[in-house]
Amino acid sequence: MLQFKRFNSSAGAAALKKTALYDMHVSLGATMVPFAGYSMPVLYKGQTHIESHKWTREHAGLFDVSHMMQSTISGSNAIQFLHQVTPTDFQALKPKVGTLSVLLNANGGILDDTLVTKISDEQFYMVTNAGCIERDTEFLTEELARVPEGTVSWEVLKDRALLALQGPEARYALAKLVKHGDLKTLYFGQRDEFQLSENITAQVARSGYTGEDGFEISVSNSDAPVLAQLLLDQPEVKPIGLAARDSLRLEAGMCLYGHELDETITPVEASLNWLISKSRRDGSLGKFNGFDKIIAQIKDKSYDKVRVGFKYLGKGPAARQETPILNDANEQVGVVTSGSASPSLNNINIGQAYVQKGLHKKGTQLRVQIRNKTYPIEIAKMPLVPTNYYKPT
Repeated sequence: MLQFKRFNSSAGAAALKKTALYDMHVSLGATMVPFAGYSMPVLYKGQTHIESHKWTREHAGLFDVSHMMQSTISGSNAIQFLHQVTPTDFQALKPKVGTLSVLLNANGGILDDTLVTKISDEQFYMVTNAGCIERDTEFLTEELARVPEGTVSWEVLKDRALLALQGPEARYALAKLVKHGDLKTLYFGQRDEFQLSENITAQVARSGYTGEDGFEISVSNSDAPVLAQLLLDQPEVKPIGLAARDSLRLEAGMCLYGHELDETITPVEASLNWLISKSRRDGSLGKFNGFDKIIAQIKDKSYDKVRVGFKYLGKGPAARQETPILNDANEQVGVVTSGSASPSLNNINIGQAYVQKGLHKKGTQLRVQIRNKTYPIEIAKMPLVPTNYYKPT
């Protein structure tokens, strides 16, 4: 079962924000829960968690991700600024192409993970996590003060909704609505403007959080309910909530901020070395926050823990966040960050964790301790379920 406590919020129900699709969620019988300050659907009436998960893997699921923060970074020093706060080379990125990256604090810790798309050398589109909005805003404001005044601006996009359409049949459902543009030439990581039915103008990115082919569609709040209904009118599409979104991302080996990532974790420890562009590692394009520490970890392997995936070798309760991981001598050698049953793998229990360096190799056998019992696990290569991104052949 899902870790429902993940969706709890200290904010009272009256203080919760609502996305442009809130009324639609309620009309569809969604169970609404507090998540990152918003009232969000965790599951819809007439579906189980497993059914929702499998529908997305086999057909197409529509997720409301409008709680995410959409913003732009613009100006003559936009690349310089991004090279300051992330380890990714945005100079080499082509226009209309996006990449996953991380915002780094002064110690090289991950303040948030983000998807950044290059519009031009002087303009970038960025999506960051809802639960990190306050901290991200504080951080980016502080970091902007380090670049020459007037050369970079950061603007949060107001009145924008974000819909994620995920699954192998997502392309067919969305293609029916495209009036101008060609989804066949939009590959994984790319973003472009499309004209859709009902005169809706949408920014469509081919990406997602499930490991399946799919899209993240940014539209005005006023157009969001119309677009959502047009998609749900397609037989391939069903509305899917946070419960399946979490188990899908766990199978796909995706991180969840506050579980796999936080400000004490570096990209190297998080097994995200690929986000640190090779062209950024000699400092010639400018040193990013935490540069010396991160480069030392790469060169000298001066770290002691690594993010891994794991599978149970037998039955037992799912290992939740903070579950200890033990070796054969009953010594704690790691800790679970996320765990649940995997609907795509016959409901065996899977998870992600941090374990001591040297114990992170595929096939290493350890044990999780749940209450007073232990259950054998095996370190497994991520993604735990193969991805199906749409890429050029």
